[in-house]
Amino acid sequence: MPEILYEIPVNDIFDRPCECPVCAMKKKLDDDEVAFAMGPSYMEDDIRLTTDKIGFCAHHMQMMYDFENRLGLGLILNTHMQNIIKNVETLQKKKRNGSKRLFAKDTGSALSDYIKQTTSSCFICDRIKNTFKRYLVTTLYLYEKDSDFRKKFKNSKGFCLEHYGMLYDLAPSHLSGQVLVDFTSDLNEIFLTNFKRVQEDVSWFVDKHDYRNKEASWKNSKDSLPRAMTKVNSILSEN
Repeated sequence: MPEILYEIPVNDIFDRPCECPVCAMKKKLDDDEVAFAMGPSYMEDDIRLTTDKIGFCAHHMQMMYDFENRLGLGLILNTHMQNIIKNVETLQKKKRNGSKRLFAKDTGSALSDYIKQTTSSCFICDRIKNTFKRYLVTTLYLYEKDSDFRKKFKNSKGFCLEHYGMLYDLAPSHLSGQVLVDFTSDLNEIFLTNFKRVQEDVSWFVDKHDYRNKEASWKNSKDSLPRAMTKVNSILSEN
């Protein structure tokens, strides 16, 4: 079966001005999957069994709370917490080794392993993981095959640090020869040029608070902080 490409959504996102199109792709997936999790699906037995076991990361839990289906979230949390209580009670009954020997095995480590696994897993992260990667692969595919998209890519506002790194690392697996050289050159240039642009806006935002610049124009610095948060921490501004 051929791998799925998402040409239309990727093209659409690159048509919109954004400090990181990949952040916008991720946000769309987040929004869609939160809507799924908080829709009628949470009443389906197979979905609830999975969410009871896996749970949600802090980021998606906050999004679910903000979705404002409080009864739905309450039902999900109620059975998830019941599942945690049952498992923790079972694992607490396993006595610890108690030995201070360097290589002695702690027989209570199953409890620690369960806690680590439960606090690091997320139903929504698992659902979007493969689609998000295909969005990145589609970006590389369109760069190679579509001259119009390549122009949009080169004229974009760049990427956040994390997604710049993802595209940089993924490119050699899907591009080769001169296309890889060109993509790497374009990616490097648009990242650094736009990262510097936002940093300069932040710098002027700081300088504008100097009393000597009271009458000076804000230039493009008024919204520089949320844009910088996108560039540095992949926090997509709503502005």
